[in-house]
Amino acid sequence: MNDPVLIWGAGAIGGILGAYWARAGVPVLMVDIVPEHVTACATKGLVIEGPVEEFQQVVPCVTPENLTGTYSRIVLAVKAHATEAALAQLIPHLAEDGYVLSAQNGLNEHVIASHIGAERTIGAFVNYGADWVEPGRILFGNRAAVVVGEIDGSIQNRTTDLHKLLQIFEPDAILTNNIWAYLWGKLGYGAMLFATALSTDSMTENFADPARGPALMGLAREVMRTARAEGVKPKPFNGFDPLAFMPEASGDAALQSLADLAVFNSKTAKTHTGIYRDLAVRKRKTEVDPQVGTVAQIAQGHGIDTPLLRRLVELIHDIEDGRREMSADTFHELTKVLS
Repeated sequence: MNDPVLIWGAGAIGGILGAYWARAGVPVLMVDIVPEHVTACATKGLVIEGPVEEFQQVVPCVTPENLTGTYSRIVLAVKAHATEAALAQLIPHLAEDGYVLSAQNGLNEHVIASHIGAERTIGAFVNYGADWVEPGRILFGNRAAVVVGEIDGSIQNRTTDLHKLLQIFEPDAILTNNIWAYLWGKLGYGAMLFATALSTDSMTENFADPARGPALMGLAREVMRTARAEGVKPKPFNGFDPLAFMPEASGDAALQSLADLAVFNSKTAKTHTGIYRDLAVRKRKTEVDPQVGTVAQIAQGHGIDTPLLRRLVELIHDIEDGRREMSADTFHELTKVLS
């Protein structure tokens, strides 16, 4: 397959993948909706900065309206709530024998499969820390787990090919026959990350604060209970231990996982989540509905009550719409749910 890998979304996830692949000589074409970012990537080059590695790489990049041709390999790397709009634009450019790899947070594989078919949809789990800083600049804060797998659990030639591509960027990338276990694990961790964005404190400060522990643990427990109802056994990664948040787990196990997450996040140049940046820096909507909201909806279908997840969605919306400030008091609106 000599046609370029098409990366739809050249932000924190897609931009880093594109820069690493282009530097390694892999044919790459990126698509992004920010004209200034497109121009910077395609002319002077995309700057990758931070403690992991620093380099500048020219990567071909166009806006959606300037894209032509069809592509066998498309990596979708947009925010979860932009998935439907991106699919509407990219599907005409998907080759008949092509596939879409979801390099996103959430369960977007279901959305993609509903449009192009499950057999043309592949899942990925990414946990490395990165931020889109400005047009042509991305912070690469830390290495972390990267996993790829077919959504039906099979291992195909295309999956092993994708795994090799991901190893160019992350040598420890994992090829799995159970991608859903990683995606649901990230949803549990992700719910806690959304909670950290309720205040201006760093991820580490949140995970290390005993007063915030009960709400953080409660969020993860609601997600893990839902995962179990879905028949999924989430896998651990980078300090997050799904078993510690199962109904039968001890409180000590959950506290240990929070401590491990505090340590893990203390070693990254990315001190705050992308959710925090959406709220505090870029002043835009977050992915809270397709991530946290979706889990709450799935839980409801199983008869599982998720008061913390539902309240978290409300609080994020309050900040998005200017009804609340990011603060410790806002975080502890979650804690009140437990009383």
